[in-house]
Order: sequence, then C-alpha cells, then structure tokens
Amino acid sequence: MEYQVLARKFRPQTFEEVKGQEPVVRTLVNAIAQGRIGHAFLFAGPRGVGKTSVARILAKSLNCEKGPTATPCNKCPNCKEITDGRSMDVREIDGASNRGIDEIRELRENVKFAPAASKYKVYIIDEVHMLTREAFNALLKTLEEPPGHVIFIFATTENHKVPATILSRCQCYDFRRISLSQIAANLGGVAAKENIAISATALSWIAEAGDGSMRDAQSIFDQIIS
Repeated sequence: MEYQVLARKFRPQTFEEVKGQEPVVRTLVNAIAQGRIGHAFLFAGPRGVGKTSVARILAKSLNCEKGPTATPCNKCPNCKEITDGRSMDVREIDGASNRGIDEIRELRENVKFAPAASKYKVYIIDEVHMLTREAFNALLKTLEEPPGHVIFIFATTENHKVPATILSRCQCYDFRRISLSQIAANLGGVAAKENIAISATALSWIAEAGDGSMRDAQSIFDQIIS
C-alpha cells in the first residue's frame, strides 16, 4: 500500500475535528444552522493552520445529501467525492499556478452552469492573493452578481494583497496559529493511532518546531519516524 503522509491521512473531515480555530468554526456552524450562507468567504492566516481543510468541510456541509448541515455525513456520494478531490461541483484552484485572466474568464463561463449533482458549485481558490490585477478585475464581475448556486472560498496567507473591492464582498475569517499544547495533543493522538512510541518531551519539541502550523509539525513528525 502506498504510504500516505500524516498531514493528509489525518486531515480533519468534520468541524469537530478542526483544532485551534474555535471562533472560525463556531461562526461557520452557526451560519449554516441559521441558513445564513454568503456567496463568498475569505480565509486568511498562516500556512498549515486549517484554511483548506475548513474550506473542504464547508463544501461538504453545503453539498451533503443531508445538508446543508454543520455535520456532513462523510458517507454519501457527494461527501466522498469532495473528500477524494473528485467532485465535479467542488473545484480547487491554486491561485499561484492559475494567476491569469484566461483561467478566471474560464471560471466565469463555468459558473453559469448549474451543479452536476450537488446543491452548490463551490470554488476553493488557494493563495488567492497571487492572482494578477486583471484576474481580480475579472473575478470581481462575478462576485458583484454571483449566481445563486455558486459559492467562492478564498484562502490566503497574505490578505493585505487582496484588493479591497474583493475583500468587501467576502465574509472574512481570520485563522490563527495553533497552540503548542493543541499541536502536541494532536501528534500524540496520531502516534497512538499509528502505534508509534514517542515521549511527551519529543512531542513538545516537534510542536514548538511547527511554529503554530499543524501541517508543518505533522511533516516534521513524518520525517522523524520515517
């Protein structure tokens, strides 16, 4: 069996599993429960703290066959396809690789079409601050008059580089660095599930080296045990 890196293997699949972002999770869960879902979200914060994971969980919450629900089942075809990264209605775009106007124009054309099998078409654009000015201007036109079936989730480590015209049309969420104790506890849980013996002192050292990033800490842990 192909080895799966710990950060991917233990990626949170529900809001309950997300660590260190309680204010963000609480606000999103309440918004879903009250049916107050905006058409554009901006998740800002350091790398490796859960922005993309929360974006995927939000996409599942909206498109789960039991949804919209703050507790997606992770069992229905929609949830499974989103988890596996093969949903036709949830598209992840790397802003650093797809910076150009042509890519955003293609996106603008695609949003016109209804979802294939879900309630919403969800576009997750990672590192959105990397888009060119022309691409932002093209994206703005869609954000000004978004189709009812489309939701954008932007993630960035540098929200100060996102134009104010984009920010003003998003619900903005600030992700913070994760505490050392929460990272150490997470790594301890991973070690137990993987049957790895490791001291509390070592876990604390790895957590500290992660510098508030769960993903970085898990990557360091991966290197140590390999």
